[in-house]
Amino acid sequence: MVQRDTRATTRLYLITPPALDPDRFAAELEEALAGGDVASLQLRLKDCDDDAVRRATRVLKPIAQDRGVAFIMNDRPDLAAELDCDGVHVGEEDMPYAEARRLLGPDRIVGVTCGASRDRAITAAEAGADYVAFGAFFPSTTKSAKHQADPDLLRDWSETTVVPCCAIGGITQQNCGPLVEAGADFLAVISAIWSHPKGPRAAVAEFNEVFTRYGRAFAINPG
Repeated sequence: MVQRDTRATTRLYLITPPALDPDRFAAELEEALAGGDVASLQLRLKDCDDDAVRRATRVLKPIAQDRGVAFIMNDRPDLAAELDCDGVHVGEEDMPYAEARRLLGPDRIVGVTCGASRDRAITAAEAGADYVAFGAFFPSTTKSAKHQADPDLLRDWSETTVVPCCAIGGITQQNCGPLVEAGADFLAVISAIWSHPKGPRAAVAEFNEVFTRYGRAFAINPG
């Protein structure tokens, strides 16, 4: 479930690199979480088998959950349920929201990719999605964008609905200000954390420094 939080700030939604060695990445994750407030970690592995996803989950999930960070599985509600994750994120070409919810049950997080479509987001929110994700807002080095979203979409959504929204796509510490100001509850980031020249701890700290200048917040919490 996504709940209102008392912090007056946007929060980080970390996404893993598409390929990683769990044992090595564990140290990077610990560094990132030591850098400041993080709402969630999404495990997004590509081109690997289910056993590799299971192994990564066994290594990384306790690190996140021990620090109060929700552990979200990308694309795979079946594995999210099997591995007792806090939730799942489903994209436009993944399993429908209703099936994801059936597999996860009522108390776990289900987030939905909505591209640049407010209509899609409304449909997901009315169905019960815990958050909706808009993007891409900027060019990304990790994923080609099918849609180009505008900060006005975030502003309209945050002013007219109560379901939290997450911005994604090429977001950095330098360009995130307009998204925070527009009302993004979460910023989903990959390269700006794991490829930061000063390391993931500094990267998280820099984002949180930006967030302290702005608005309201939500928390992604299981239960």
